[in-house]
Amino acid sequence: MRILGIDPGLQITGFGLVDMEGQQLSYVASGTIKTAHLEKKDLPGRLKVLFDGVREVTERYQPDCSSVEIVFVNVNPQSTLLLGQARGACITALVSLDLPVAEYTALQLKQAVAGYGKAGKAEVQQMVMRLLKLRTLPGKDAADALGLAITHAHAHGARAILAAALKSARRC
Repeated sequence: MRILGIDPGLQITGFGLVDMEGQQLSYVASGTIKTAHLEKKDLPGRLKVLFDGVREVTERYQPDCSSVEIVFVNVNPQSTLLLGQARGACITALVSLDLPVAEYTALQLKQAVAGYGKAGKAEVQQMVMRLLKLRTLPGKDAADALGLAITHAHAHGARAILAAALKSARRC
């Protein structure tokens, strides 16, 4: 199963792909989609760049499913609204290609990857590098996106184990 993780941001959106075979995870690709070349006031243009970028990544790597970070509420309500719009553009791009979308909070990501819900960005980067056996640290946004893909892989694996246990229990 190939999983695409998306860490939405209006200026920089991270993406990361991992393959899951059994319990083994392997790195496929990661990177960022940037809107810095557009004026900050050009919200529609920036959302289009994100939409088109997520579609391009999805079409290139053909993931089976995706995971996107759930927006947290910021101190600045305007920033939260803008981030929500970026997230919406990313999710819309994914569902426009009929890709299933799972959603996880930053806390869930940090717990799944670092084992600690208050882990910092550097800790997440280090653990992603270790879990995927990367030679160098991924960038912060790409690391979060890879972390979301890892989080979904762990959740999917747990659901499969639970389903097998329930099936076995029904036989008794």
